[in-house]
Amino acid sequence: MSYLTLKNINKIYPNGYHAVHNFNLEIDKGEFIVFVGPSGCGKSTTLRMIAGLEDISNGDFLINGKRANELGPREREVAMVFQSYALYPQMTVYDNIAFGLTLQGVDEDVIDEKVRNTAKILGLTDYLERMPRALSGGQRQRVAIGRALIRKVGIFLMDEPLSNLDAKQRVTMRSEIAQIHHETGATTIYVTHDQTEAMTLADRIVVMKDGYVQQIGTPHDLYFDPVNVFVAGFIGEPPMNFIRGTVTNGAIQFGDLTLDLSKKLGDRVKEYEGKPIVFGFRPESIALGEQKDAYVVACTVELTEMLGDNTNVYIKEQEERAILKVDPHDTPEVDSRITFSIPYESVYLFDGETEFIIK
Repeated sequence: MSYLTLKNINKIYPNGYHAVHNFNLEIDKGEFIVFVGPSGCGKSTTLRMIAGLEDISNGDFLINGKRANELGPREREVAMVFQSYALYPQMTVYDNIAFGLTLQGVDEDVIDEKVRNTAKILGLTDYLERMPRALSGGQRQRVAIGRALIRKVGIFLMDEPLSNLDAKQRVTMRSEIAQIHHETGATTIYVTHDQTEAMTLADRIVVMKDGYVQQIGTPHDLYFDPVNVFVAGFIGEPPMNFIRGTVTNGAIQFGDLTLDLSKKLGDRVKEYEGKPIVFGFRPESIALGEQKDAYVVACTVELTEMLGDNTNVYIKEQEERAILKVDPHDTPEVDSRITFSIPYESVYLFDGETEFIIK
């Protein structure tokens, strides 16, 4: 039996706005689940329904097989870390971490031991007597995590906890959150709009759009086997390139180039004659120059971005544009003409009407 079960969960507000549609998910004990999607997709609303901070309009939420819809947050034994650190500014780090246990009337010696053990895990031992205003953003977020962690609850919920940090702090905190999860084994549900956080932290990812679940799977599943154009374009940095066209004589156009879709679909290409189709390829799946068993494309370099370990090359061919990821030593000149190859096996084709993957 799954530890947490969400069956046909819906959220409909009094004004009629339907924020979450028929959300279904089973979560095993100890899993790290990430909800990801653009702003307004329903991921935070779903998290708040799990926490008991929002009522569930329709559907069932079960903890260990028992319906929990009517239980309050405390009865659900959840701990939540918000985007804002929500620390008490008049309290020291020690008192902020200890606050929940103090309210419960836990013995002071027990509180002291737990606070110091938690601080050790989070690297906060040297900061216990400081006030929140004397801490960096990353340190304050660790205090907020510590306050949730010390309660030893079964469900750990995190709503965009890194969005207020700078890029370097986010990288550091990502690794710290992964380490905390490894050490505690807590069942964790984490909300973010950042697909890099999702890919690096999750056991499984739930991709959402407009209140609907688009796909649930491991980072590997979502990257290599996206079910539709939205997931394919959302997962990956830079995002997947898409060329939209109508199948004519078994091919679509990329500028002046003809891309023969029978190389990917074989005889099945006849099923799509005269229909819209989306041709997708990831920036890193290409090779410069001409390769065998690949689509060969000639284009003009519009812009380059040197990133150290790779270079993003922005290319154009008439009205079509795409991004390539290449070795920095192979960075081409702006306005130069280059040729690159897309292996047939690296191409994704999507139905242009439904936008679902063509297998």
